[in-house]
Amino acid sequence: MVNGLTSANLGIPDYELACKQHEQYIEALKLCGLEVEILPANEDYPDSTFIEDVALLTPQCAIITIPGVPSRKGEVEGVIQTIKKHYSKIEFIHEPGTIEPGDIMMVGNHYYIGLSARTNKEGAEQMIEILENYNLKGSLIELHKVLHLKTGVSYLEHTNLVAAGEFVSAETFKQFNIIEIDEQESYAANCIWVNDKVIIPKGYPNSKYKIEKSGYQTIEVDVSEFRKLDGGLSCLSLRF
Repeated sequence: MVNGLTSANLGIPDYELACKQHEQYIEALKLCGLEVEILPANEDYPDSTFIEDVALLTPQCAIITIPGVPSRKGEVEGVIQTIKKHYSKIEFIHEPGTIEPGDIMMVGNHYYIGLSARTNKEGAEQMIEILENYNLKGSLIELHKVLHLKTGVSYLEHTNLVAAGEFVSAETFKQFNIIEIDEQESYAANCIWVNDKVIIPKGYPNSKYKIEKSGYQTIEVDVSEFRKLDGGLSCLSLRF
């Protein structure tokens, strides 16, 4: 993982500390009532710890994606067999489409898809076509400043949306109750709602206060070493 892709300029991750943080992340998921299946490390792909990007898991089907950089495409093969244990209906994105579910936010039966350096229009349109085959919906959002859609916005159910930067006043999200994350704490916008608890990155007190004020119990997890690789809390698991 220390050789993973990054544009953050925050230094090389401390591997031993990252392992401890990953264990704490797993414990946080369990505290939220989830069963956690841990896959063996895939040493051929340093970014494979960000497993969210290889599949979109919906209530109706699993959709295997194509990550947006060539060095990550082989990660997909490492998870397909595990996904087959849980899903009988599996669909696939095809080249030249690319899409990473870090760019996909589920709100009920609607999936917001960000067009980014990792997700192209071809991949997003394929995704929407597949979703529509299962009576789900999707729509596109142009991204301007962030790596992934969920870098700057997270849905916390109950019409509440955590948002930072370009998404705070976005017309697309005007129907939601916006929990605005301050610019200096924008990393905290990538958080996870799980069974009415919210897992948030450690070290962002104003964001923690605002989310708790909105009625949620929070669980803090330090993911400083994954931040060095442009990764956030949602990236580290496939949840369904």
